[in-house]
Amino acid sequence: MSRPDLNMLFTLDVLLAEGNVARAARRLHLSPSAMSRALARLREATGDPLLVRAGRGLVASPRALELRDSIGRLVREAEAALRPAGELNLAALDRTFRIRCSEGFVENFGVQLLARTSADAPGVRLHFLHKLEKDSGPLRDGTVDLETGVLDKDISPEVRTQALFRDRYVGVVRPGHPFTQGEITPERFAAASHVHVSRRDQDKRPLDEALAALGLERKVATTVGGFTAALALARATDLVACVHERHTGNLYAGMHSFAIPLDIPPFTVSLLWHPRLDGDMAHRWLRGCVREVCRVTDPTPA
Repeated sequence: MSRPDLNMLFTLDVLLAEGNVARAARRLHLSPSAMSRALARLREATGDPLLVRAGRGLVASPRALELRDSIGRLVREAEAALRPAGELNLAALDRTFRIRCSEGFVENFGVQLLARTSADAPGVRLHFLHKLEKDSGPLRDGTVDLETGVLDKDISPEVRTQALFRDRYVGVVRPGHPFTQGEITPERFAAASHVHVSRRDQDKRPLDEALAALGLERKVATTVGGFTAALALARATDLVACVHERHTGNLYAGMHSFAIPLDIPPFTVSLLWHPRLDGDMAHRWLRGCVREVCRVTDPTPA
């Protein structure tokens, strides 16, 4: 069975509204003969005369009267669907956004982001998900709306990105640790007992590569899967934790941080989303809230 020509719905709507072929033709910018041919196609498609001559005018058949309201509603809905989105009513917005983020994001930016979104849209809920892997599958399949992280080769090329802030590695130790006194040289840094953060075996950090260039290697006493665990161990022992300065700032509050004595370039933490959400006005608003909370000071793209 062939598909019906849905353009005929718009033609039928105008014909039923005008009850006159000539007037309907003018509204649709068609010639009277073209409109007459369109009416003939509609009669063939519906199996009904639709408009029947009565004196000098046309009157609607019972079938046409039955269709008039439903056809008009369908046409209005189609026009609304194809019209650019109207103004976003944040006060009435009722929606849950799923944000997958690197460790430390919620602890450092979650409170401000919740306050920012609830002020504009009290019906919006934020569901924060821990980022265990860097694959773009959750963004692509729609199980995640937004993501934060450092860009690398695992990010799918179609994913949209925008810089949030620049960050760097810093060393963190407990108050009273020997590293709170004296110069920290690369040799002294490497010789200390470290807690290594890695989600994969044999995963090397940029600081390990920088040490290797100097012929040095860290003394790794233990390995954990995240910054929270690393800082908890460093807080209670003489272990040295190397973490992201801005991303984990609240996690190491009250501890002693120091600049790592190595040439390690800073990196950019970015916001990521799938291009199908580019035009979603509510999603655009949320992206703006995240950028505002993170206060991008260095817009250099990653």
